Amino acid sequence: MSLTKTSELEAINTMLMSIGEQPIQNDDDLAGLSDASIAKQILSNVSRAVQSRGWIFNTDLDKVMKPNQFGEINLDDTILRIDTTTRLRDKDNDIVERGRKLYDRQRNSDRFEDGSEVRCNLIKYLDFIDLPEPARRYISIRAARIFHDRVVGSGELHRFYQEDEFQAWQTLLEYEGDVADYNLFDNYDVFRVIDRLPGSSSNRLGYNVIDSYTT
Repeated sequence: MSLTKTSELEAINTMLMSIGEQPIQNDDDLAGLSDASIAKQILSNVSRAVQSRGWIFNTDLDKVMKPNQFGEINLDDTILRIDTTTRLRDKDNDIVERGRKLYDRQRNSDRFEDGSEVRCNLIKYLDFIDLPEPARRYISIRAARIFHDRVVGSGELHRFYQEDEFQAWQTLLEYEGDVADYNLFDNYDVFRVIDRLPGSSSNRLGYNVIDSYTT
């Protein structure tokens, strides 16, 4: 077991201890352990929700997508969000996700020409073990707070868990800022004013913009 990074088992045990339950030895077989099963499911749901925001560690930039033999561009289950790298919508293509495939709203079709390419930025779901420690810790603490509230009900402990969650969130944002080297121009609203280009409802940078912590 890693002594430096939070494992999925440690996260589940933290959740169990938050309601006064004994820790488990492994999370491979949770038959008959209803609280542990619920904890594992909540941990998975929180991890997916947090990762869906898009972070430096789970975003692939400028990925080339090509159609298969049927002319379709299918998306695998690990892709949480996808955005074409084109900064502004053009008159020929407006490509979005639909039914786990890419779909061109301009042509009203999910079929693409043989040999064509679509460049996209992908936000992908990573297994807990593949996440950096700041993300593991925030997900673990947030999941423990949600688990405690649902099983026991919010009370005095809720405030303490919320404080820990906020601190973990700040640490995660610091990690994101340090590793991604964000600057003023990574905020679209600022960039748009400086660049003086026509408005668009999308994030032209095609990348995560850090926003405020919400509970």
